[in-house]
Amino acid sequence: MSRSTDVLFTPFQLKSLSLANCIVMAPMTRAFTAEGVPGKANADYYRRRAEGGVGLILSEGTVIDRPASRNMAGIPFFHGDEALSGWKGVIDAVHSAGGRMGPQIWHTGSTKGPTDWAPASPVESPSGLLSPEEPRGKEMSEEDIADTIAAFAKAAADAKRLGFDTVEVRGAHGYLVDQFFWSGTNKRTDRWGGPSIKERSRFAAEVIKAIRASVGEAFPLILRISQWKQQDFASRLAETPDLMADWLQPLQEAGVDIFHCSQRRFWQPEYPEIDGEQGLNFAGWVKKLTGAATISVGSVGLSGDFMGAFAGEASISTDISNLLERLERNEFDLIAVGRALISDPEWPSKVRNGGGELKGFDAAALGELA
Repeated sequence: MSRSTDVLFTPFQLKSLSLANCIVMAPMTRAFTAEGVPGKANADYYRRRAEGGVGLILSEGTVIDRPASRNMAGIPFFHGDEALSGWKGVIDAVHSAGGRMGPQIWHTGSTKGPTDWAPASPVESPSGLLSPEEPRGKEMSEEDIADTIAAFAKAAADAKRLGFDTVEVRGAHGYLVDQFFWSGTNKRTDRWGGPSIKERSRFAAEVIKAIRASVGEAFPLILRISQWKQQDFASRLAETPDLMADWLQPLQEAGVDIFHCSQRRFWQPEYPEIDGEQGLNFAGWVKKLTGAATISVGSVGLSGDFMGAFAGEASISTDISNLLERLERNEFDLIAVGRALISDPEWPSKVRNGGGELKGFDAAALGELA
């Protein structure tokens, strides 16, 4: 690559979070924990990415203390003494390599996992729906909602106590928080629902407020959001910038510091009818509308999107000039890299130093924690 990559390696500072560069390891479900408890293999996996030069590591989704908060075996817990002790080993390993890390705390809602595994308790969601036309599980009661908000806050407080540098809430991809955002899965007529996206943001805003109260003002809080859902790739929560502002304003006011804006392909414009085919992507529009720091993500450095990986599709390494151009014009602040870091922990150092061939992604890599 002839273009300078210096912009990728600009330090980033927000509140207590100090990063050596703009590269984030995206949260990627690996499901390699025995009984939900991270061990040495998990710590080594994350440590290797820190050694490879990633500025910030976001863990795979790790679930809060609710009876049916995960949808497949092997997903780690972020509650209970044994699991939290395991996560202490992870963050200590990452820090020993000079890295920074935050757990992504998660509730899978009524979504189904890729296997036949099912939790022992009924799955829960805003309206007992998996998708607009598919019932699954139970509608959450006021007590369920209050307990879930408290569980998110407890997990975030534990993250701070263990020494993590930040925490991310997963509010994307059709999981629980996103099921409250989405009119197709939130049919409630009480204060947790409503016809507008601003009204349906209440649950997420209360989660963020509770977390902020539990961790204080200086601890950075990230929220991952998406327009698309695994239930419907074409779904859009905000068809216009005005609707996007209505969605995000309550979340920012509640205490979000960084919006992690998930697209399947980062280079696609969010509103091409406004600013053209080379216009701002999702993270760019979020930054423009809120002024908040944003993380962009989606098929960085690879030819295919991540959904193809689950179907066994490989991807080859591709040029990142478009990414560099967008960073240079400050469209977004940070860029998350996913599958490229599964196959190649040294991806950041190779990009920086121009040494060594960048690896593509082989779906077989999902079968091991290397």
